[in-house]
Amino acid sequence: MIPLTVDKNRNIIDQHPCFSESAHHKFGRIHLPVAPACNVQCNYCIRKFDCANESRPGITSKVLTVDESIERVRTLVERSGKLSVVGIAGPGDPLANEATFGVMRAVRREFPDLILCVSTNGLFLPDRLEDLVKSGVKSLTITINAVFPETAEKVYAWVNKGGKRYTGREAAECLLNTQWRGLYNAIDAGLIVKINTVCIPGVNDAEIPLIARAAGECGADIMNILPLIPQAGFGHLKRPSREMIAEMRRACRKYIPQMTHCKQCRADACGILGEDRDMELEMLNAVIGEEYCESVF
Repeated sequence: MIPLTVDKNRNIIDQHPCFSESAHHKFGRIHLPVAPACNVQCNYCIRKFDCANESRPGITSKVLTVDESIERVRTLVERSGKLSVVGIAGPGDPLANEATFGVMRAVRREFPDLILCVSTNGLFLPDRLEDLVKSGVKSLTITINAVFPETAEKVYAWVNKGGKRYTGREAAECLLNTQWRGLYNAIDAGLIVKINTVCIPGVNDAEIPLIARAAGECGADIMNILPLIPQAGFGHLKRPSREMIAEMRRACRKYIPQMTHCKQCRADACGILGEDRDMELEMLNAVIGEEYCESVF
């Protein structure tokens, strides 16, 4: 059990655009891309390419230092009163990067009213949860794509833990054990927790209701079922239809509330969901003005 706990403040959900459908029209968030290293290779993930017009997890225009991150938060706070959340979602796994904790501590000192949020694959969560709590993090997203090792084995190519690279069944069992233990510990510590699950047709789709049930029984607050973006090891598959995702959410809603407004954001996204742009363009707007920037881009 983690000795430190945070107050279970349900108002966090009401002000968090990624956790509440009503909040995403009112509040903005910023993802700070300070975490390039990753401890897991998901078979659906490519982090090498960036396009300013592309929105998908794992990409950023630039990896930031701690000082650059704080300056960007300052700029957006000055420009908009709608910013409510500062998050770190990559482009790798935040818990595999020490910069994550430095940034969270610095933001908390200067902007104590902002909600701090981290997204993780969960591999290091049991080991780093206390550090997250000490850094002021109050909301957490854990990506869990399987319940059974035979399914996880298809989703993940390898995991790195304790200085060793695991593949195959060993990798699957290592990751699942830490994900579910970390989820339980995070909820026990009082964090608001969202579960992300990528729907991969023919791979884990039949297992998603089991993930929902297990996460709901643990006490997770909400689940976000994301359609696969066909690329990398799953480039041969088709993206799940909206109808398929909607039906999956209906099946899982009896176990845990469902998020329906996710935009599968970049690691450097900022602003209101659905109206944001990558951070490089946002900062350019701050310097030369919105009207001119829109005419150029």
